[in-house]
Amino acid sequence: MLNVGIVGLPNVGKSTLFTAITKKQVDCANFPFCTIEPNVGVVEVPDERLKVLSALSGSEKLIPAAIEFVDIAGLVKGAHKGEGLGNKFLANIREVDMIAHVVRDFKNDDIVHVDGSIDAKRDVEVIELELCMADHATVEKLLSNVETKMKGGKNADLAPQASALKKWFDALAKGTMAISVELTDEEREGISTIQLLTNKPILYVVNVNEEDANNPNWVSPLGPDRLAVPISVKIEAELAGLPDAEAKDMLEALGMKESGLDKVIGKCYELLHLITYLTTGEKETRAWTIEKGMKAPQAAGVIHTDFEKNFIRAEVISYNDFVEFGGESGARDKGKLRVEGKEYVMQDGDVCHFRIGG
Repeated sequence: MLNVGIVGLPNVGKSTLFTAITKKQVDCANFPFCTIEPNVGVVEVPDERLKVLSALSGSEKLIPAAIEFVDIAGLVKGAHKGEGLGNKFLANIREVDMIAHVVRDFKNDDIVHVDGSIDAKRDVEVIELELCMADHATVEKLLSNVETKMKGGKNADLAPQASALKKWFDALAKGTMAISVELTDEEREGISTIQLLTNKPILYVVNVNEEDANNPNWVSPLGPDRLAVPISVKIEAELAGLPDAEAKDMLEALGMKESGLDKVIGKCYELLHLITYLTTGEKETRAWTIEKGMKAPQAAGVIHTDFEKNFIRAEVISYNDFVEFGGESGARDKGKLRVEGKEYVMQDGDVCHFRIGG
């Protein structure tokens, strides 16, 4: 399950957004490895295709993909030195796949900003600097250890790792995120097991006023180099408190095609290069999340590890063909069911049935 850490300075709307997320929490009984803690919210990934497939297959259950949001508290200036709840913050953020950084870009005299004024770019740089300084200390220790091992011409195979760590060390000292540092393939392989805070993808969630939340001409205050999505946390809180039908009516009244939360989820998938394939039948219709470019055996392994090991073939129908011809039998009759082998690269919306050996 995709795991996203929500960070932000005080009074930017982070806690309100997380409360809205937890109000939309899914039944986690369908996700056996999911543990819900007070600071974790699990919501479904929106996918209208599931309802269509479920209706065509007469499925008893519909199970969407899910995404886990972790509310990471305690960030203040000096977090990298343990200020506030800094140590807990840094430990929590190391566990997530990516970061959703909530930043405020609206004025409200009743909600005091921690620095006394609204400046979204400044706020982003405060958090990024904290992450860079924490990583700088980590990289300094790692680099020292590697250089010690290489003294006297020993362990020459560690040269790519040392080179990558030196690049990181220099960049982080200047407040540059590790993820933006260019590395060779050899260097990247050398540091593949090292988890840095600033080497995680970041989506910037800009908390704007209600007018800007659906403004197609909105311009990010963070510049073109940071992937940002505008949402109104106030609207999200109101939507979360409504039944689905009323929430849909409210979105239509606001002229919005999707909620801000759904927009955030979509951007998270985009940033991590994730796609969805589907399985459907009388028992259930279900969405499965995989990395773009994954081959059929590995995709089958997402269902169960034995499926990858004992993979024989995949029977695949594209979603559009499945719907156009009224389900599996109709698609098969029209020659739209394909038999794919171990080298098949999965596509978003593939409707699959895997054949597995004993």
